[in-house]
Amino acid sequence: MEAAGVAAGGSTAGDLGAWICFLDETGQGLRPPGGRSWSRRGHRPQVRVHGGDHGGRISVAGLVCYRPGMRPRLIYRLHHYRRRQGERAAFTLTEYKSLLQAAHQQLPGGKIVPVWDNLNIHHSRSMRAFVDAHADWLSVFYLPAYAPDLDPTESVWSLLKRSMANFLATDLDHLTGMIKHRLKVIQHHPEVIEGCLVTTGLTLHTTPAITN
Repeated sequence: MEAAGVAAGGSTAGDLGAWICFLDETGQGLRPPGGRSWSRRGHRPQVRVHGGDHGGRISVAGLVCYRPGMRPRLIYRLHHYRRRQGERAAFTLTEYKSLLQAAHQQLPGGKIVPVWDNLNIHHSRSMRAFVDAHADWLSVFYLPAYAPDLDPTESVWSLLKRSMANFLATDLDHLTGMIKHRLKVIQHHPEVIEGCLVTTGLTLHTTPAITN
């Protein structure tokens, strides 16, 4: 499968001069991801945590963006869930729109082809209306069901989780700072983002121009 060959309407991302942007979400509470640690010989290592997920949770939505000949990018947004009454636990439609608009503003050329999974909100009538209203720079493509191996964003989340193994956050603000720091490190290493695409087996390819 060629990553730059997917787009809506039968056109390729390369033909459109667009960025192909894989979008996915992950979450992290105050309980740290598991990982290797040190302890005295014969003693099980222990990491003390503050309240597990009872103190709230942070969701991260990220766009891993590729375009032939350009440096790959990672653009993300955070959603805080503090378990307050009436507070939404997951990303809202408004937050997804803000992320897409940020990609449109930050990526050279501005045209993007998000590739995402089949969450209900991605198929919602409101999201479809938003995509249609911005068809001059926005097209979407849906991953097949149960195909995380085709999403390079999954590798970004794996790197994030491994870098935070056994990290003890005292509260959501502390956790927010650590997540931003770890993602900034990834943003500053485009070769790492490029490697996340390689793990999927996908390649960037543009359609050769047809001449008469």
